[in-house]
Amino acid sequence: MIEKFLKEEQDPKAVEKIYKRLEDLVTTGEEILYIAVQKKPIVNLFPDCIALTNKRILFFTPANLGLTIKFVDFVWKDIIDVYTKEEIIGAIFSVKSTNGAEMGVDYLPKVQARKLYQYAQERKEAEREARRLRDLEEKRAESGSIQFDNAGRASAQQAAPEPEPVHIPAPPVTQEAPKPDELTEKLKKLRMLFDNGLISQEEYNHKKLDLLNDL
Repeated sequence: MIEKFLKEEQDPKAVEKIYKRLEDLVTTGEEILYIAVQKKPIVNLFPDCIALTNKRILFFTPANLGLTIKFVDFVWKDIIDVYTKEEIIGAIFSVKSTNGAEMGVDYLPKVQARKLYQYAQERKEAEREARRLRDLEEKRAESGSIQFDNAGRASAQQAAPEPEPVHIPAPPVTQEAPKPDELTEKLKKLRMLFDNGLISQEEYNHKKLDLLNDL
């Protein structure tokens, strides 16, 4: 079961212990992607470990001579950056969260640190795309504050030719231009939604006709 996490010289005993701990921590739909194990140059009895899932990143630190394991986790949406720095012996991998918290592990085998960085960048990119889609949905929901109750009638009348305008001579006395009324404001807002790509050309035409038909 843990063989796929031993491809980059991870300590099997450390991986097995962390994997058992992860089995108690993962939530529904959460998948373990990678486990990295610290390799100290002299004594490496109780190495720190890092685990990546599709939902978060977890830092494990053995305590009480390895009898217990403490951990700190960060969900991907709260991570603003990841870092890796290769040194003469091993590499350092660390993350920084939106609230300014930082966490890292040193003396990681360089190949494992690179894998962590690769997976972390992929998850960050996926989270950015998910955030972009959420923001777009929120904007669409906000734009729905204008209610259009006559969409069916507008669709039926869309193909009907508009009557030719009747030209009435303007009175000789100059009059002030009327102030923008509620309809004008709604038409402006509708045009803004269309220009920003939040509604399609067809939706724009239908909803514009709805407003005009209410006159």
